[in-house]
Amino acid sequence: MNPNSEDKMVEVAYALPKKQVIIPVKFKEGMTAEQAIRQSKIIEQFPEIDLTVNKVGVFGKLASLETALRHMDRVEIYRALIADPKEVRRQRAAEGKVMRKGGGEAEE
Repeated sequence: MNPNSEDKMVEVAYALPKKQVIIPVKFKEGMTAEQAIRQSKIIEQFPEIDLTVNKVGVFGKLASLETALRHMDRVEIYRALIADPKEVRRQRAAEGKVMRKGGGEAEE
């Protein structure tokens, strides 16, 4: 049984620290990541999304807005990092804090 083109979908995902939104969008052959994002109307829900600034990806791999999608792809819109992980490590090292494997601070 072949699924009809009406049955084909992609998802657009955006996550905030305490909330994640995944919006299903009807897939059309040749659809790009940007077209899926715009069709999802997620920018109306989250006006802080700026496609000239926010990076996007497909299933955790960075992609461009022009990336062609396939049925069942998930387009992810990434937020800017609050803190640069390298800078946080440098600051901890400067303060003399010892890190244990797994990212937590070691007990003294």
